[in-house]
Formats: sequence, structure tokens, C-alpha cells
Amino acid sequence: MSCRDAEAGAKPNIVFIFSDQQRWDTLGCYGQSLDITPNLDRLARDGVRFESAFTCQPVCGPARACLQTGKYATEIGCFENGIALPEDEKTIAHWLSEAGYEVGYIGKWHLGTDRPEGLSWADFRRETEPVPPERRGGYSDFWLASDVLEFTSHSYDGHMFDAEGNKREFPEGRYRVDAQTDWVLEYLRTRSGEKPFFLFASYLEPHHQNDHGHFEGPLGSKERFRVFEAPGDLADTGGDWREEYRDYLGCCGSLDENVGRICEELERLGIADDTLIIYTSDHGRHFRTRNGEYKRSCHESSIRIPLVVRGPGFRGGRVVRELVSLIDIPPTVLRAGGVDPPAHMQGRPVQQLVEGKAADWPQEVFLQISESHCGRAIRTGGSGASAGRGASAGRGASAGRGASARWKYSVRAPKEFAPPRLRDSEVYVEDFLYDLEADPHERDNLVRDPAFADVRARLAATLKERMVAAGEKEPEIQPVS
Repeated sequence: MSCRDAEAGAKPNIVFIFSDQQRWDTLGCYGQSLDITPNLDRLARDGVRFESAFTCQPVCGPARACLQTGKYATEIGCFENGIALPEDEKTIAHWLSEAGYEVGYIGKWHLGTDRPEGLSWADFRRETEPVPPERRGGYSDFWLASDVLEFTSHSYDGHMFDAEGNKREFPEGRYRVDAQTDWVLEYLRTRSGEKPFFLFASYLEPHHQNDHGHFEGPLGSKERFRVFEAPGDLADTGGDWREEYRDYLGCCGSLDENVGRICEELERLGIADDTLIIYTSDHGRHFRTRNGEYKRSCHESSIRIPLVVRGPGFRGGRVVRELVSLIDIPPTVLRAGGVDPPAHMQGRPVQQLVEGKAADWPQEVFLQISESHCGRAIRTGGSGASAGRGASAGRGASAGRGASARWKYSVRAPKEFAPPRLRDSEVYVEDFLYDLEADPHERDNLVRDPAFADVRARLAATLKERMVAAGEKEPEIQPVS
């Protein structure tokens, strides 16, 4: 496909680069002081950066189910890990395939296996087997993946499975991100050009290595990032970030180097101008500073993600400041491929923001939280999420249906209403309220402060509206005792 074809309306190639558990503030274009992400920063300068992007579910499997379908996790049934994507769900791969795209997947899937309730991860190993074709979400043209990549590999050893279920081993001594990118480049080099392609490259990094209990950056990460500035939400807290953050940054640096390799290959092949690159993550990480594990919470560290897009329709180094959600990415991908997003998709294409045609863009993002607890949350503007451009600019300090545009509000199902695998609840109890303008690092929980009772009431009303719009029944929200 030539640049002339793209300008004439030909469909672009789409390369979707997906990291796992990456905080937004690991990128220089989001304020990281260390030189970790020069290639992603270059993409942002050439393309569009979304300042205030958030997941809709801070857990791997549910977030991926939302991204593939455009539905919320409770609508799909994949509301926690270990629940396979239903075979009858239509994904972005199905839609693009019908529109003439070749669709391929390389990396971590995490949607192919049902874990029996009550069985621990240690006792259930089907995630280490090949994903059968009917469980691959419509990625029928090319497949090289593991269902749970952290169970079939370590940082310098392991394998994925090809379309026939054969193991493909990482080369000896090759870092996992590098080996996976080798296969991405191989894919790019072997396209015929007869059809546009949609490649979903899903990396495990910077996720920790489960069976080792640590992050595993490329060799030398601990020394390379020996001196770092702790993010404000981590500074002076407990957790394990002091031991783990250097290798975490090493993982992020490796991802960036390999984004550079992909961009260079697209240039070498002469298709860079005709290819849309989307880079984002499923959720972030709080390094055990917010609860007993590491991500399943409403806090910025868990839910705020990078989102950088470059290619046809996304150029010029623009910064979009309106709130966007992972749930907005499926309709974005479809629109980029010339497909009208179906009405059941919960999000909206972010092209509306880039083009200045989003007069009624949502003023809050909605989150469902699972596994650590059954919870719901909204995040309104403020602390970097100021009003944007065009018709949606000027909403200023109005979000949350009357509450100031600066809030984080989260509720959870009480324990007596929360058996294992609780999809939702009839009753929730207020859990967190943060003023993100006065308290950007979320140290002062205002959920019991009587001075903010009216704010909580307005935010609770908005949260209920979002829950109903997501297909849930309107619950009762009780104040915390």
C-alpha cells in the first residue's frame, strides 16, 4: 500500500502494541525524568498523546476482554481472570476480518481458558497448553501466542505456540521482549501487501514474573536504573517498589527499544506512513502500597495508562486532555479500519476528540474492579485531566453531574455480599473519595469527612448511572460506617 493509496482513502495497516501492567508515568512524554522511552516519546511528538487515559478494569483478563469486544467485563462474563472469552463474542478481529483485513496475534492472550471455581492457579495448568482455534477471538490468519505467557516463559527462556499448536522456543539467551519482537518483525516482512493487516502484539512486560515473585528486566537493569526518582504516590510508603522499581523500569526501557525496532522495520518496508500504531497497556501497578497485592484498586497507579497513537488520522504532536478509557479503543480501532462501530460497544472512537467533534464527550471514566474485591469507581477530571479543545472545551470544573471536576470515587461490595466470583452486588459501601486537585497522590481519603457528603451523593448518583448504562441493576450505595 503506498502513501498515495492511504491518502486516497485506502485502509491503513494497524499495529496494536499492548504492554501489561505499565504505569503512564514510565514514559518521558508523561513526565518520566529518566531517558527510558525515546521511541515512544518520538511517536507522541509525531502523533497524538492522550494525557488522561484509563483502564476500565485493573485486572489482566477482564481488561483484555473489554478491549477485544468493546463491552464491559460484566456484560461479557469475563469479570475476573480465569474466565475464557465466550466463543460467540464478536471481537475487533472479527469485524476487521469482515472488512478485508488480515488479522494476526502475537503474545499473551489470557482469554482462552476457564479455571474451575475454587481451584488455585498453582493447581490449574491448562493455561500452559495451546489455545484452540475456537478460543482465539477471531484471530484466524496468524497466531503465535500463549494463553498466559508468564506461565510458559521467563525473562530469558520459554515458548509460545503457533497456529498448529507447536511450541516456538525463545532463542537461548534472548530476552523475552526481544524474542517476541523478532517474531513481530518476521510477520511484517512476510506480508504480501494484498490486504491491509491488523497485528495485535501483546507483550507481558512490565508484568512481574509470577513464579519468581519479581520483575525481570533485561540484564543490567538494576545498575542502569540504580538512581531513580520515586513517583509521588510511592514515595515514603511501604510496598515493594524499592526492591522492584529498577527492573520494572528496565522492562519499560526494553519495550521502548523494541517499539523503535518495529518503527524502523515499517520504515524499511516503506509502509510506515500507511500504518497506524497504537500503544497502550491493560492497567498499571501500585507495588503493594494500596492493598495486599499490586494492581486491583481504583488508585491512579492502578488505573491510569499510557495511550499514544501515530499514523493516518493521528498526526501533528497533539495532546488530547479529555478523559478516555480503554473501552473507547475498540470503536477507535474499527473506525480506523473503515468499520462503523456497532451500537453495543460502550465506548466512543477517540477520533471524535482528535477531530474536535465531541461536543458531549463523557466527563468521567467508569471502572469495574474484581478479584481483590467487587468494586465500582468513577474518575472525573482534574490533576492533569483539564478540559480539552474544540466543542468539548469549557466544561472546566463541572463533572460528576454538579460535583467539581477533580474526583475519584469508589465503592465496594461488603464482605457479607461478596462470595467468590461475585460479578456484581445489590449493595455497595463507599470506599474511597479523593480530591485529585488538592491530593494528586491520593493520600487523604475523604470518604468519612462530613464536609464532602454532598460531593459523595452527587458522585454516587453518577456512578449509579454509569453502572446502569453498563447493563447492571441500579444498586444501593451505603455510607461507610
